[in-house]
Amino acid sequence: MKITGVQDEDQQKGRLSSVSMAIRILKAFEGDDAEIGVTELARRLGIAKSTVHRLVVTLMAEDFLEQNRETGRYRLGLELFRLGSLVRNRMDLSTEARTLLMDLRSETDETVLLGVPAGPEIMYIRVQPSRQAVRISAEIGMRAPYHATAAGRAILAFQPESRIAALVGAPLSLRTPKTVTDPDKLLKLLGTIRRLGYAVEDEENELGMRAIAAPIHDAQSDVVGAIAIAGPVQRLSLKNLNGFAEPLLVAARAISARLGHRGSLGAGDF
Repeated sequence: MKITGVQDEDQQKGRLSSVSMAIRILKAFEGDDAEIGVTELARRLGIAKSTVHRLVVTLMAEDFLEQNRETGRYRLGLELFRLGSLVRNRMDLSTEARTLLMDLRSETDETVLLGVPAGPEIMYIRVQPSRQAVRISAEIGMRAPYHATAAGRAILAFQPESRIAALVGAPLSLRTPKTVTDPDKLLKLLGTIRRLGYAVEDEENELGMRAIAAPIHDAQSDVVGAIAIAGPVQRLSLKNLNGFAEPLLVAARAISARLGHRGSLGAGDF
């Protein structure tokens, strides 16, 4: 906790001003000019050349801009393409999954979530809450760990070995007394998920909650997300939870097909 004073507000305005100018520089490339020099950027934006140069250097360091070494002028960098592709893919996934998530919620009467990779965690980008009085509460944008959630493990199990090794080798937080934090046990669990085609979570991320999740594949057969069904332990015994596997896999298969995937997504077909 801290008290925010005038000095803090001025500093925040300064930081926001710098971000605003950096965004204006990037937007300057929206026109027909693929490459623009510092002098021209300064003229168009009404910013001092020294300021433009500092911002350009920062944007280059983060790969938002590239410099043509022959002309000395600048162009948009590959990081913007990567981020744009990420946004497009997530929007497509969320859009294509919406109706099927609603159908799955109606069939199970439990909360249904759509999660995607988000760096060292997963992020839920769509939630269809159960209509029952006692239900799992989740919000769009909520983040959760890979190792302790059904959706996270359903995604992680089908990542490249190097990605799995990096995440499993990092410190694994103990979310509840049931959380699997031993790397060898987690690797064995991921192998079971690959064999079955879905992941089960038994009060490992939050006490009182169970979930089951299946991965979603894109046209290149990469796993780009997972759908999960979650509910309170009072209603979802492990037997009841595993009973959701078939409709879950059917929904995951349908969403994957809408993304262009042509393979089979049933248990044992991974």
